[in-house]
Amino acid sequence: MAESVSPTVLSGKPLAARVTREVRAALVEWSAQDPPFQPRLVSVLASSDPASLVYVHSKVRQARKLGVELQVRDLGAQATQDELHAALRELSADAAVHGIMLELPLAAGLDADAALLHVSHRKDVEGLTPANLALIAAGRESEAILPPTPRSVRFLLREVLGDDLRGLRVAVIGPGRTVGRPLAFMLNNRGVTVTLCNEHTRNLEAVLRDMDAVVVAVGHPGLLRAEHVQPHQVIIDAGINVQGDGVVGDAEAALPVRAQTPVPGGVGPLTSALMYQNLVRAVKLQRGEPVD
Repeated sequence: MAESVSPTVLSGKPLAARVTREVRAALVEWSAQDPPFQPRLVSVLASSDPASLVYVHSKVRQARKLGVELQVRDLGAQATQDELHAALRELSADAAVHGIMLELPLAAGLDADAALLHVSHRKDVEGLTPANLALIAAGRESEAILPPTPRSVRFLLREVLGDDLRGLRVAVIGPGRTVGRPLAFMLNNRGVTVTLCNEHTRNLEAVLRDMDAVVVAVGHPGLLRAEHVQPHQVIIDAGINVQGDGVVGDAEAALPVRAQTPVPGGVGPLTSALMYQNLVRAVKLQRGEPVD
């Protein structure tokens, strides 16, 4: 059993505020051009999932605050795969559209992997297209748009462990497409030794014992417990689980560790801000402007 310590609460909100200021600065610069330029973002819905609808409306409110035009293309839960593909191809070809988000989960019977093949990788602000994921896996991040949740995790790790992550050992629990798999490559690209686990990994305590940090993103509340962790470790909880009227992560709260992200308030706020930073990057790629 890990000894009792008081972990540092690793909030994503200060970092999110910093990223948002950078996004606003880019938007102000574009709005001052002659003629003024305003990016246009489109969210594509093809489901009746109530949580997705709430999430999209939250995105619309945030976009308005930032000065980004966000339109919702609601194809409805009855949309066919061909109709979804046609809508994504149309948006990808439209020069007036600068960012595309395909809201997941899709309605039953629709294939998200097939649909993402029809999204231009330079408009893929969520970094989910095979082209962007392949660039990450190939170590060519400078040419890609990176998925914002793994970026958020890497930002938070650097906040505690320092900008130079080389040589550190990090376990990633959850090999999912949106977080775990791209994150493993993104950490490896920074010289991190990565151990990729899942919810079925045996003897998890022994596997994690020598890790500097543990990232959990499975969608299983309480998966990471006190007996699994060590006092020196940093815990990044990217899990989202709705329970009653609230949301909890995949790790138990207040683990006896060096630092831990809360849920909510940890990875989430920074992920949202980084998605809009991805939009700025996408616009620069499309306009041929220098990209950091």
